[in-house]
Amino acid sequence: MEVLREQYEKEIVPALMKKFNYSSIMEVPKLEKIVINIGLGDIKDNPKSLDNAMNDLSIITGQKPVVTTAKKSIAAFKLREGVKVGCKVTLRKGKMYDFAYKLFNVALPRVRDFRGVSGNSFDGRGNYSMGLKEQLIFPEIEYDKVDKLRGMDIIFVTTAKTDEEAKELLTLLGMPFRS
Repeated sequence: MEVLREQYEKEIVPALMKKFNYSSIMEVPKLEKIVINIGLGDIKDNPKSLDNAMNDLSIITGQKPVVTTAKKSIAAFKLREGVKVGCKVTLRKGKMYDFAYKLFNVALPRVRDFRGVSGNSFDGRGNYSMGLKEQLIFPEIEYDKVDKLRGMDIIFVTTAKTDEEAKELLTLLGMPFRS
């Protein structure tokens, strides 16, 4: 599954160097990490939902998730500081490229009425974030064992300085942007 990493080194780096006139290979933006986050709003009513979400996330990524807690109390949401609110996984190196390849070529095409991802979700510093409505688009998740459809946020952190560089990098990696 090292397809994406090899493609990056052989094809993407030269293409980016040519397009943006970089003088050194070290200037070429690269994918630093991918963070997958599942936030759970129903954890107060259903404490077992955290275990199910963590299990789904570990099956999808092949890595053990970390539990996230509330940083501050918000009375309107009946939320106290330190209460468990979700889980996340940070992927780097080989697992990151494997997940990106699986997301672009297997999972996203399985989304109903999929026409590509939005090109407007960059943060101004070369990072891209997207949301998925359900975990069933990943082939590892068995439909019968799902207790509830859960969405997730996926953040692509790059070393790019601008959104234009990051968009070009992700496009060359295989991200299906809407045209």
